[in-house]
Amino acid sequence: MKKTTALIVAGGKGTRFHPYTELIPKPMIPLGKEERPVLEFIVRWLVRNDIKDIVMLVNHRWKYVRNYFGDGARFGANISYSIDEPDGYTNTGGAVYKAFMEGFVNERAIVWYGDILASLDVGKLLSFHQDKGSEITLVVSNKYSVPVGVAELEEDGKVRKMVEKPELSINATIGIVVLEQSVFEKELLSELGKNFDLMGELVPAAIQHGKRVYGYKFDGEWYDVGSLERYKKIDPEYLERMFE
Repeated sequence: MKKTTALIVAGGKGTRFHPYTELIPKPMIPLGKEERPVLEFIVRWLVRNDIKDIVMLVNHRWKYVRNYFGDGARFGANISYSIDEPDGYTNTGGAVYKAFMEGFVNERAIVWYGDILASLDVGKLLSFHQDKGSEITLVVSNKYSVPVGVAELEEDGKVRKMVEKPELSINATIGIVVLEQSVFEKELLSELGKNFDLMGELVPAAIQHGKRVYGYKFDGEWYDVGSLERYKKIDPEYLERMFE
C-alpha cells in the first residue's frame, strides 16, 4: 500500500455561516457536547484510521487554524499547512494540485472537505482504490436527504403528494476523494488553468481524458456541516457516539 497523505480542504470563506465566519473559519465552528472544532473531529478520525500525515489547505483566517492545531503533535499527527494564494493555484482543485506540486504529497492523497464528517473506514477505501488501479476514487453515499420539500404533481399541476425533505437513492458524492499524482498531466492542467474546482471541473476533465475513476459506495453515517441550517440540526449526543 502506498503512503497516503490527507489533504483537508479548509480555505473557504464560509459565506453560508456569515457573520460568524468573519471571526473564525468555518471548519473551526464548534460541534458536539465538548464543543470541539469540526476540523478536530476529522483530524482525530484520520489518525484513528492510521493517516497521520495531514496537510491543511487553508486561506481565510488560516492562522486561527494553525494556532489551534500547531504541528499536530498533541493529536498524534504531523500537520503542515498549504496556504492558498490569490495569484497562484486556487479554489479546491487548484489548492489540491498546489499541495502535490509543493511536495507535501508523495504519490497518493485522500482529500477530505473540512465540513464533512463521516464514519468512514479509510483502510477499506484505500484497498478498494488500489485493487481497482484507480487514479481517482470518489466516496459516494446512497443516503442523501434533499434539504427542501418535494411535490409530486398531476399533469394539470394538482399536487398528488408532498414529501418533506425526502431521502433519495442516488450516488451522491460526499466530499472525500482519493487522488493519484498521475491525474495531473500537463494537457489536463492546461485546460483547467490555475483556478478550478476539484469535484466540478477536475473530476469531469479527468474522466474525459480517460483517467481511471471509480466510486466507492459508503453506507455509513455522514454529516454535511456546510450550512448554518444543517449545523443546527446535528444531534451533539449522536455525534459524540459516532466519533467516540
